[in-house]
Amino acid sequence: MTHRVYRMSVASVYPHYVTKAEKKGRTKAEVDQIICWLTGYDQAGLEAQIAEKTDFETFFADAPALNPSRQAITGVICGIRVEEVAEPLMREIRYLDKLIDELARGKAMEKILRG
Repeated sequence: MTHRVYRMSVASVYPHYVTKAEKKGRTKAEVDQIICWLTGYDQAGLEAQIAEKTDFETFFADAPALNPSRQAITGVICGIRVEEVAEPLMREIRYLDKLIDELARGKAMEKILRG
């Protein structure tokens, strides 16, 4: 089964991540830091993926180094426990959603990045 979100471009969702963060007094730089921490992209690589309108499937498949600490991300996002998501790609997307949600809720970056 292929979920529609897999074919969505990261560029189409990224502005929503930034808006969600900025509405709560956080910054685009923090959103970028989270995405880079999770995926291993550097800033230039992230910007290139956004400019190329890469879909989520390719974005995560091509990620330079998925952070091994991401498996410490737990909790509920969209009514689903992220640690129980069976499909690997959907789990990665839910990890990202959860991290952005934590940022918007005011959690300290050190805790968001499982530091």
